[in-house]
Amino acid sequence: QVQLVESGGGLVQPGGSLRLSCVASTSIYRIYTMGWYRQAPGKQRELVATITRDGNTNYADSVKGRFTISKDNSKVTVYLQMNSLKPEDTAVYYCNCRVVGGPEYGYWGQGTQVTVSS
Repeated sequence: QVQLVESGGGLVQPGGSLRLSCVASTSIYRIYTMGWYRQAPGKQRELVATITRDGNTNYADSVKGRFTISKDNSKVTVYLQMNSLKPEDTAVYYCNCRVVGGPEYGYWGQGTQVTVSS
């Protein structure tokens, strides 16, 4: 079992920035991808960004150029830097971690609320 603890959500005005963090309770050597997903009210959960053990990244088209995913292997932590935030970015953001020998769809954090509003 892998525990994921997210932090960094909150309320921000349009055009503002936030940085989300997610710490995983496992060895970095077991992880092969970490990522962020989000779910807005009444909508399905969707991919935001992922990063592989080799540092390869993937982004949803809606966040390209505004969001940056990164990781710190020494802290087993993944970050999501969100700039130029828009009201449509409002959602609960979930951290995901896929590990060797773990569930197919990985482990999930409890979610952190991001609200973009003036």
